[in-house]
Formats: sequence, structure tokens, C-alpha cells
Amino acid sequence: MGEVPIGAVVVYEPIDPGTRQPTAEARVIAAACNRRETDADPAGHAEFLAMKAAAESLGVWRLTGCTVYVTLEPCLMCAGLMHQSRVDRCVFGAFDPKAGALGSLYQVNADERLNHNFAVEGGVREGECANLLREFFAERRAARKK
Repeated sequence: MGEVPIGAVVVYEPIDPGTRQPTAEARVIAAACNRRETDADPAGHAEFLAMKAAAESLGVWRLTGCTVYVTLEPCLMCAGLMHQSRVDRCVFGAFDPKAGALGSLYQVNADERLNHNFAVEGGVREGECANLLREFFAERRAARKK
């Protein structure tokens, strides 16, 4: 598609607030890839689209009980949506030193001035995710030289 190869999946695992025990089996409720170029949409980031689809799937805007898994550390926009939608957790692969908002440049998830914080685990399969992105951009640069 010519898009930066970033994918996101939202997994829903409802938890009983009193016991903190799962009330149902965890399940994938949404998945998406980057579509900024395809849709000419500045909000067409994989995790943004996946969270919107997850909200549609659940029929609510609050994504409590959800974990967002994504290839690259979310940007400020996507981290902000995670905050606004009240996700429980984000797991990402490669860190993004130029735009990452969950550890690299900002820590939106842990900002105590905000009314919601969420857990973050970064660097999961980091090498594999970073290589995927590096190869994509190397191929684009090579194609431009031709």
C-alpha cells in the first residue's frame, strides 16, 4: 500500500473491578494498519484506527479492559487518544526517539496531572519491529534514487 508498516491490535479482557479477576476470555476486538497515505487522513495511524474500531466493537468510547499492541511507540496524538479512551495498557515494539510519547519524548501514560494513567511496556520484539521499519525506509530511499 505504500504505507509505513505499522500495525496495531486491540485486545479486550474485561476485569471485575472488585476482585481484579478476568470476567471473560481475552479476545482481539480490532486491528488496523497505517492508512494516512491511502485515505489522505492525518489521523490514519494504525493505533488510532484500531482504537476507533474497538470502541465501535464494544459500543462505548471507554476502552477500559483493553490493551493496545503496536509496532512503533505511539506519537502524541495516539498516546492522547489512549489517555482519552481510558485504555488499561499499551505494548509496543520499537521506540521512536523523534516522536514517541510513551517514553522517548513524553510519558503521557504516567503524567500525574492527567486524570487517567495507563501501563506501558516498550521494546517488545524491538529488533524485529525496528528492522521492519528500517527496511521499509531503505527501500523507499533506493526507489527514489532510480
